[in-house]
Amino acid sequence: MIAIIPARGGSKGLPNKNMRIFNGRPMIQATIDAAKNSKLVNFVYVSTDDKEISDFSKSCGAESPFLRPKDLSEDDSLVNDTLKYMINKLETEHSKDCSSIVLLQPTSPLRTIEDIDNAITIFKNKNADSVISFVKSDHPISWNKKLHKDGRVSLSENESFSNRQEHDETYYPNGAIYVLKKEMIMAEKFYSQKTYAYLMPRERSVDIDDIFQFKLAEFLAKSQ
Repeated sequence: MIAIIPARGGSKGLPNKNMRIFNGRPMIQATIDAAKNSKLVNFVYVSTDDKEISDFSKSCGAESPFLRPKDLSEDDSLVNDTLKYMINKLETEHSKDCSSIVLLQPTSPLRTIEDIDNAITIFKNKNADSVISFVKSDHPISWNKKLHKDGRVSLSENESFSNRQEHDETYYPNGAIYVLKKEMIMAEKFYSQKTYAYLMPRERSVDIDDIFQFKLAEFLAKSQ
């Protein structure tokens, strides 16, 4: 299976975050190393618009044969558009089998080799359309509220007090692993009736987008 790691050069939340030193090495290296050491990943490709990231990725053993267009590297660019672009280039110019791929975002550096292999194994065993990594929510989703501009809390129609134990457990995607059939990507969706979850613990589920998340993830990495 092919692993695709999307890593654009620009980032407003945490500037140059993919190359920021994380636990003694550029953050993207954690994801490259995990993918390269996976038993079920055959090729590791980094998709970037940034030559520094491309050159560094190659030095780590990943492949980055071309830079992606700038219009796929803006703040509002969709990762699915990057995946479609990569699949087209890899199939037509590099004769790669992209019938299924695993998307690994470099902002999840705590994800392990075993996490990748376990998710791919579920994908194969279940003949799934997709397998997505999830983590258990730390509070019931019904506790989330919207706020009015003046600071008032927006209430639902059936607002009532309840204990955590009275609510069903819920889970949310942690951004670490997406194993996808090509058909799902081309249809621009990640979920179907044949989507399965790969559950990960909270200590490996930090998705880094700002300095707080970066410091938290680095603390957890050094604690392991």
